[in-house]
Amino acid sequence: MFLRLSFSPKDKSTQFNRSEVLVYRCRWKPARRIQNVAAVNGCRRERGCGSPLLAVAATCQYSPEMETFAIGRLCQDSSQLCSPWACVGILSVLRFSATSQKTCMALVMEWLGLGNHIKLTREMSRRLEDTKTKDGEDTTAICDVNFDGVPVRVFQPPATAGEGRHKRGLLYIHGGGWAYGSPKVNAYNYGCCKMSKDLHMVVVSVDYRLYPDVRFPTPYLDCLTAAKHFLSPEVLAEYGVDRRRVGVAGDSAGGNMSAAIAQAIATDDSMNIKFSVQALIYPALQALDFKTPSYQQNRDMVILNSPLMAQFWLQYLGGDLSLKPRLLANEHSGKLAPELRSRLDWTVLLPPEYREGFFPARGKEMKRIQDEIPNLLDVRASPLLAGSDVLAKCPKAYVMTCEYDVLRDDGLMYARRLKDAGVDVTSEHHLDGFHACFSLNTWPFNFDVGVKVFDAYLRWLRDHL
Repeated sequence: MFLRLSFSPKDKSTQFNRSEVLVYRCRWKPARRIQNVAAVNGCRRERGCGSPLLAVAATCQYSPEMETFAIGRLCQDSSQLCSPWACVGILSVLRFSATSQKTCMALVMEWLGLGNHIKLTREMSRRLEDTKTKDGEDTTAICDVNFDGVPVRVFQPPATAGEGRHKRGLLYIHGGGWAYGSPKVNAYNYGCCKMSKDLHMVVVSVDYRLYPDVRFPTPYLDCLTAAKHFLSPEVLAEYGVDRRRVGVAGDSAGGNMSAAIAQAIATDDSMNIKFSVQALIYPALQALDFKTPSYQQNRDMVILNSPLMAQFWLQYLGGDLSLKPRLLANEHSGKLAPELRSRLDWTVLLPPEYREGFFPARGKEMKRIQDEIPNLLDVRASPLLAGSDVLAKCPKAYVMTCEYDVLRDDGLMYARRLKDAGVDVTSEHHLDGFHACFSLNTWPFNFDVGVKVFDAYLRWLRDHL
């Protein structure tokens, strides 16, 4: 059945910093054809699906109201993404059916007493998306093993590629808000296969435990255990990896743990072999300020919005989910020590173009913060809070950020702090990027921006690892 989107601005007084980004509340209604809504410089008008001027890169994000969705990201040049029908049809319909319906179904099943909705959603995704351990078409060898008790998926390059020389090694940590994702789902399986083949690299993707089965620090400790095992001389020799060319990388929540593990390994004197590089893809690095410019600008952005990110943090840190409105109002960070606050002070750490038009915001102080939200100030959970002495020991870094992402400023601030500490940093910002675009580089979600950011990441690893 075709759908028509009926839009009304969530807040008519909202001032958008960039005219090409609009966020609406919408409800699904039956219609004879799909309609695009084109809005330029505040002018609202409807167009047919085949408009050559504008395309809607639309996706639906489930919210507790069951009927409210966020839709956004208007692009003035449809060639930046794909054809208009693909933008609307693939992203709206398939994302709605593949994600929101699974979530709604899982909530109904939870209401019926059949289990937690997050676990049920994961199980449905696993049945639809899990890949087998057989070798890929590109002859990349894939096997599922345990590294000191932690399940991992190992990708080894074709035997004929670069035969006779040592290979690169990479520990990859997937994203998903510490609640979703797996090395076995299509996006990560495909991505790791491509990394392994294109860079002649052994890729170890960690299948760490997830919420609600565990909370912090368990996922972090799973990844740290796998990292230490991989960095042992015996394991590197077994896989033919050059001990001088081993890195750690991850996206989103995986970027969070990659940064934390890079810090831990760099400062652990018992580790004789350390990571030579770290690659962080739109990492989540702090939970103390939900009023950074990127959180304000993209608070209702598709795929990952501010309320959802706050929920992920509370789930990970073991906080009560009823505290989400208070986190979003910054009621939990009013009385930080000056030294600690300086480590995430965006009024100093962000470039001027990202600070313009935004102001710090803090709500009334929340009492007993440490009792309410355990581990909130633990640098293993919030790597941006690490001291300069720790950052100075970290390996060379690649930090990728996207304009349309609540986590943009976390990455930009971390890149600045690493540079200030003397670390060699490549900070790559994509003006047309959005959260999760790194994984949208293969059919049916084959976005030009997804291909671009993934290729940029591969180029950096090829040049620096």
